Amino acid sequence: MKIQRKEKPLKKQIYKAVASQKYVFCNRKNIRDEAVRSIREDFNFSMCLSIFEYILSDRRRMNPRAKKFLSYYKPYLKVFCADMFCAFAVAAISLILPMIVRYITNTVLINYEIGEAAGIIAKLAAAMVGLAILQFFCNFFINYQGHIMGAKMEYDMRNDIFDHYQKLSFNFYDNQKVGQLMTRVTNDLFEITELCHHGPEDIVISIIKFVGAFIILISINRKLTLLLFAVIPLMFVFAYIMKGKMNRAFRRNRENIAQINAQIEDNLSGIRVVKSFANEEQEKQKFRVGNGEFVKSKSHAYWQMATFHSGLGFFTSMINVVVIVGGGLLIAGGGLMVSDLLTFLLYVNNIIEPVNKLINFTEQFQNGVTGFSRFMDILEIEPDIKDKPDALELDKVKGDIQFEDVAFRYEGTREDVFEHIDFSVPAGGYVALVGSSGVGKTTLCSLIPRFYEVTSGRVTIDGMDVRDVSLRSLRRNIGIVQQDVYLFAGTVADNIRYGKLDATREEIEAAAKRANAHEFIMELPDGYDTYIGQRGVKLSGGQKQRLSIARVFLKNPPVLIFDEATSALDNESEKVVQESLEKLAVGRTTFVIAHRLTTIRNAREIFVLTEKGIGEKGTHTELMEKGGLYASLYDVGKAKGA
Repeated sequence: MKIQRKEKPLKKQIYKAVASQKYVFCNRKNIRDEAVRSIREDFNFSMCLSIFEYILSDRRRMNPRAKKFLSYYKPYLKVFCADMFCAFAVAAISLILPMIVRYITNTVLINYEIGEAAGIIAKLAAAMVGLAILQFFCNFFINYQGHIMGAKMEYDMRNDIFDHYQKLSFNFYDNQKVGQLMTRVTNDLFEITELCHHGPEDIVISIIKFVGAFIILISINRKLTLLLFAVIPLMFVFAYIMKGKMNRAFRRNRENIAQINAQIEDNLSGIRVVKSFANEEQEKQKFRVGNGEFVKSKSHAYWQMATFHSGLGFFTSMINVVVIVGGGLLIAGGGLMVSDLLTFLLYVNNIIEPVNKLINFTEQFQNGVTGFSRFMDILEIEPDIKDKPDALELDKVKGDIQFEDVAFRYEGTREDVFEHIDFSVPAGGYVALVGSSGVGKTTLCSLIPRFYEVTSGRVTIDGMDVRDVSLRSLRRNIGIVQQDVYLFAGTVADNIRYGKLDATREEIEAAAKRANAHEFIMELPDGYDTYIGQRGVKLSGGQKQRLSIARVFLKNPPVLIFDEATSALDNESEKVVQESLEKLAVGRTTFVIAHRLTTIRNAREIFVLTEKGIGEKGTHTELMEKGGLYASLYDVGKAKGA
């Protein structure tokens, strides 16, 4: 940021800087002084917004996370400034009311006759009612619009983290628990609403009340004021010590609740397995252990919080004792009027209330900052698979696929899953991948749509390195039918439409017919509008598989990957699904990962995958005649009834 001499009035510099979006000065003290003068002289609202925007834009001294947090205020600056103005008004009114009481007791009741005093008191009462009404509307704005602002900021944060989840690769999800990731989106950001709203507001109100009360009280009686405020440093030392302890305790709470969420998600997702093995008691025991740890951590946090509240309550009582004892001695010595002691006691609330707000702020701060920290932990993870700046759009794809000396290893491991993979598949080719379990067949095919990144070598589509084209255009041209079909909660039509979001009802039905799914769909209670439940629990395995094939028919990609699509089906369902797959593969480049080798005898070429690369390749007949790896796998599968 360039720094210039102050040649023009500072206000003109601010307007010019804001208009051009190039802030040419950075003296915060000057900005603050100018803001104070502006508010004092004519309260230029747009000027206040401009100054706040400048402070948000000064990136030189800010921690990156603080900068990110403040950026969420930017769309709501007008509401934020109005909220701060209302907070200022509420604090100012609370300082004015005791002064009116002091004026009545010290001046009106002493210097005026009862009739005249009654008239003055009536006018002052009307003024106090007016101030109370103003305070009501300001408090209403703070509690309604302020909370709405906080909720919208939380909405923006949730959108950001959900969008970021969509960018992260399989490598990230391979090492995470779904329940913990859900916690980052829900629980961790819940408290941020209160912090975003109440944090700045409580600080403004507390500072104004605290400083204002000090100035007023010291003008009444210096000795009693200094005696009163001598207790305050002890309170701050106590609060500072407890702050760190509470922060650590609340962070442990967050981690434990995330662990519980992950455990619940894992149990409910696998509830059929749990019941099939009659292991409900085992699951209950596991949950009780995790739940018990959460109670322990929460008990520790509540102990810290109770110590914090009790300690500050003790200091509050000590303030009242100091005022009463010190004031009584001063009155006895003629150094203080009784009415001034009353004023002191009224202002004690203006000192205690900021302390209570700071207590609440400390709790909100611990929860909010912890949640925001965990939120940023995710947001700061850079996607390991993303588009290059100059990524090309893949268009008019033929489907020529080539692997050139490809090797791959998972992140955090030392050994390659496979290496020296070299083969090519022409457009419209139909190839099968076979090999022993765990050799990397699925992983190999996952390199084509860049679900994982090659460790070395390259994969090309129509002669273009898949890393040089945009992920969206690449994956738009690849269809995948997996063994573990995932259907979303919704209707049959919704799940088929996922292959083409703007598909008409006629296109959906046509895709279902080609996938041999139309007949069973029409037998469902509401046909295509039947709700199929979470993950399609109301359908059989074969029915779910045919819906997933219909989805790919609708997508109409030039490249297909069948990942053991029939291995989990019975013979009757397998026959129907296999027929659908054969229809789908016509005219498309097709990769079939096979468990049952009898289903790939018609493949144009079969690759036998080993850890060292492609061990064998050829047609079914050629490979059987060789009597090598493929023949052994085929004989074993045939003996098992595959």
